[in-house]
Amino acid sequence: MVQQLKRRLNRTTIAVTESLGFMRLYLTIAIGISAILAAGSGASGQSLAADAPETGEQSGLFDRVVGNQKKNDVAMDLYERLERVEVKKSAGDQQPPEVRTSRVIPAGTGVDHIPVGPDGTPTDAAAYRAALEKLVNALSFAVGDGRAQKDAYDRIAKKHKDREELIDATRTAFIFTFVDREPRGEGLLARYRMTPNPKFKPTNRATSIFAKVKGYVWIDEEAGQLARVEGEVTDDISVGLFLAKVNKGSHFMQERYEFAPGLWFPSFSQYDFDGRKFLSSFALHERTFYSRYRRIGPPKEALEAVKQELAASAKDGAHGE
Repeated sequence: MVQQLKRRLNRTTIAVTESLGFMRLYLTIAIGISAILAAGSGASGQSLAADAPETGEQSGLFDRVVGNQKKNDVAMDLYERLERVEVKKSAGDQQPPEVRTSRVIPAGTGVDHIPVGPDGTPTDAAAYRAALEKLVNALSFAVGDGRAQKDAYDRIAKKHKDREELIDATRTAFIFTFVDREPRGEGLLARYRMTPNPKFKPTNRATSIFAKVKGYVWIDEEAGQLARVEGEVTDDISVGLFLAKVNKGSHFMQERYEFAPGLWFPSFSQYDFDGRKFLSSFALHERTFYSRYRRIGPPKEALEAVKQELAASAKDGAHGE
């Protein structure tokens, strides 16, 4: 009986943890991807309602931004990067944040995080080499064509399909109002206010979140790209069959820049979520800095690149002895 209770509690904990992960993903998509709709609102002080007709020019710009966003999403699976994550226990915590720096490498059926030092170089040569060897195994699996690989890629395809459905839903989930244009670097960004559309009818748990999110989005109109997004949870959101909730006032923001020709990736993101899990409170106060984007390619190309890196490190190690 005790073991059964432990297993049940463990399964429930996993479910809530996954739900919180989905919550962060859904909020990211709800706020970030919905920014593509702002491209349809071209006149100062005017709103683009869900049933407002689109002109040919507006529709063309909308299609361009949608296409760019999808292209960016696909390209993220081909680019490695350096991520510095700063985590605090609460928004007002005066203690220095916990800091983790990782080299993040797409591995076909997942993403590998290899710990590195603050400057992006390995702090332990042996541990770093072991991590690369583990990555080789993951990539070797990813390039196979067995049943296990098919199941893994089917799961990835479902996640991509879910993202597509969320993107489609945002077309009617929000109303965007042009606010002004703000300078960034040598250019200007168009800023839009994003508010829930009261006529929107959610189709699932993910899209029901849209009614409880508001914020602002910034668009680079010349590039047709999302440059910045900032949003706030306007009402408590329950997740995991009401086993957990994210509190009203939780906040999210992200900055994006062009890191490769025609490709815009995150440079910074921040989550400030508070809520409850079971009978205890939880907090997610996290800042992530992204840098050193480098194309490593699909699994077959990435596998060869990592193998070459391993061989070079082995040669350097032999010379250092």
